[in-house]
Amino acid sequence: QVHLVESGGGLVQPGGSLRLSCALSGSIRSINRMGWYRQAPGKQRELVSAITSGGTTDYADSVKGRFTISRDNGKNTVYLQMNSLKPEDTAVYYCRAEVVLLTTYYMHPYWGQGTQVTVSS
Repeated sequence: QVHLVESGGGLVQPGGSLRLSCALSGSIRSINRMGWYRQAPGKQRELVSAITSGGTTDYADSVKGRFTISRDNGKNTVYLQMNSLKPEDTAVYYCRAEVVLLTTYYMHPYWGQGTQVTVSS
């Protein structure tokens, strides 16, 4: 009923930048909190950043000052601008969205398929 399509991952050198996008489509009434998580090999998935429908943002300490989350409510899309990338940012990045469906008034969490970000020289 809801599809999340992520894009923007890739290989970048330390100090470089990438911009991730996550576009939602389907039977969407509204989208509450949207966020980006990441999972590195051998580690648990962790929250990178999140943004509410009202624009309130939250960041992991490790990315504060380097990453910026934003959303376009008209396009049902969330972005993550990643600057000054470090090798320790290497991970699979997942988009997550809390969606209220047209058919119900309940919120359901949805995940994207993940996009690989590799920071290496």
